[in-house]
Amino acid sequence: MTHPRRRLVIVVRADPVICGHSGEARNLAEVALTRGFDDVRLLTWPIPTLQAAGLPLKPLDRLLPYSAGITVERPEAVGDYRVPDGRHQAGLTGRLVELLAEPVPTTCLSMYLSPHTEVVMDAVAAARAAGFAPDVRTVAKAVGSDVTNVIKSCLRDGRFGAATVLFTTFLANDEVVAVSEYTRQEIVASAEQVDARCGTRFAEQCRRRVTVSYPPIDSAAFLDLDPAHVDAALAQRGLERDGYILFLSRVTPAKGIYELLAAFGEMRCRSRVKLVVAGTGPVLEHVRAMAEGDDRVVFLTDVDDHEKPLLMRGCAAYALPTKPEPDFVETFGIALAEKMLAGGGPIITTRTGGTLEAVGDTAVIVEAGDVAGLAAAVDRVVLDMSAAERQDLEHRARAHAMSFDRVAVFDGLFPQEAAAVGIR
Repeated sequence: MTHPRRRLVIVVRADPVICGHSGEARNLAEVALTRGFDDVRLLTWPIPTLQAAGLPLKPLDRLLPYSAGITVERPEAVGDYRVPDGRHQAGLTGRLVELLAEPVPTTCLSMYLSPHTEVVMDAVAAARAAGFAPDVRTVAKAVGSDVTNVIKSCLRDGRFGAATVLFTTFLANDEVVAVSEYTRQEIVASAEQVDARCGTRFAEQCRRRVTVSYPPIDSAAFLDLDPAHVDAALAQRGLERDGYILFLSRVTPAKGIYELLAAFGEMRCRSRVKLVVAGTGPVLEHVRAMAEGDDRVVFLTDVDDHEKPLLMRGCAAYALPTKPEPDFVETFGIALAEKMLAGGGPIITTRTGGTLEAVGDTAVIVEAGDVAGLAAAVDRVVLDMSAAERQDLEHRARAHAMSFDRVAVFDGLFPQEAAAVGIR
């Protein structure tokens, strides 16, 4: 049997899920093929399971294909209905053990700590206990809601045992990474709370070991867009260049969609521009009902990866007035960085979580939850900002966002692979 020379396994919620780390996994996988890995695998969940979970999904018939050498595996559940929650996780773990049993040097990256890091650690432990002696290096990346949702909910509810398990599993990896400096600081702060309650020593390890690796973005998909393609895409949607404010994100309270809809009702510019809400999410139907009868609000629920940069490029302004919620804080804002690469109108966002790491000093900033301030900011961008100021913001934003290009991020996350192919 012929085995690959080197394998990268990423355990993640992959496409078709609309989430930041789905895109991260795709971009890291593509770069891995240029960095000495001849077998790249995404271990993820069966599509019916994702649909049953109620996660926002991309249109299944328009998913971008992966390059040859990248395999998406969706192991079926193990066992029957009497094990309702662990069957699919057992399928992932078991498949990873099978891969680790092969004599192939392997790097395992888990994104979203619970349960993906658990899958990797359980599989590595099982492979070693079985005598397979896997040649494996493990990397765990906390992508944001690991901390803002899972760990913080444990702390809020007094469930320190669950938080202890998560930190123990995280720190058992060879390398531990956070998606932003904000996320790294939140990990340390949460570890300090667990230490104070349990007498553990997680915080010192997190301060010393956790590094930052920003989300990798395929910059080529957003740069040098053909103006004719932009205009054609807008025409199909009944839109015109600079004729709309774009909200392209998950439709959920933490993204500030309610504040944006309220602010749009107060904006002077609403007679000139529409509000385009592009995305799906748990409050989509409620937001639709609130906007019923307002023909200046347009909803797009089927935007794919090809159309996304075109919509970004053509907008008069891009608004993501994200705000902190108990179950979610914007720990970076990948859509912000993508919009910066695409160009088009200025970004209006807030100082929430890691958003300033994403936009630097190239966006218009408003206070989270400030409806009047948001309306005034959009009016200034659309009605009062000079062409020279808009162009300056666009150029500086694109230069800043290039630091998140997927090749640079991959080489920072896996520097030994970059060195192996002669990259310095």
